Amino acid sequence: MPSSIQVGPYTVIALADGAGPFFSPRSEAFPGATAEQWAAADRIDPGALDAEGRWRLQFRAFAIRSDRGVTLVDAGIGPADSPAASWAPVPGALPASLAAAGIDPSDVDTVVLTHLHTDHVGWAVVGGEQPWPFFPNAAYLLQQTEVEAIDRLNPPLRSRVIEPLRETDQLRLLDGDTPLRAGERAVATPGHTPGHQSVLVASGPELVVVTGDLLVHAIQLLHPELAYAHEMDPEQARASREQVLRSRAAGTFHLATPHLTEPFVPPRLTRRGRPRP
Repeated sequence: MPSSIQVGPYTVIALADGAGPFFSPRSEAFPGATAEQWAAADRIDPGALDAEGRWRLQFRAFAIRSDRGVTLVDAGIGPADSPAASWAPVPGALPASLAAAGIDPSDVDTVVLTHLHTDHVGWAVVGGEQPWPFFPNAAYLLQQTEVEAIDRLNPPLRSRVIEPLRETDQLRLLDGDTPLRAGERAVATPGHTPGHQSVLVASGPELVVVTGDLLVHAIQLLHPELAYAHEMDPEQARASREQVLRSRAAGTFHLATPHLTEPFVPPRLTRRGRPRP
């Protein structure tokens, strides 16, 4: 059974899709980081450094399940012919992870794509020359600003992901922060990409934030001000990250992250905070 965390009536489930080294050294990804900062980050997440000294990423999605339905946040690296095949360890294992969690693709009624990078949309639409949505009963949610920026992000995703979803009337575009259902909310966290979004799951004082690439390495937990080389707007990304990490609340706060070794970051590492809606 995949790792999960309970938030009131919601079960947030980590769904593994793959693991492998990043395509460039971490020193290039975070050029401003010092040796001391790396050492501290490695103590928090030693699994992010492989035996050859490379940055090792997990690639995962998250399901949010309750009696109200099933939301999937992100769609992983995808099958062998997915857009991420040029650099990620495809084929991904998301279908098997869903099955292990007792979720059929037809059970998913909402898919939130945090952003249009290939390692987050791989299973959204499959089928090569005759693409079809892998989650046939789901509305796929993206920020309007993300779709507007697709020619800067990855133009092939227009025909590979966006147009097939338009053809089946499954694409829904959001304009900023948007309630999904009671206790679930999409929140605009731009910077990594123009329309990057995260998902908040709340019940009373308990909160989980599914971060997407707002957070890609443990070094950003300790130093959220550090610029990541693959952010389109580093200053905006820093502001979004600090809003999530530094806002205060009295309750329990976890982060659910796609790329850290462990899927759930405990409250002691999140500076106890609640993102403002």
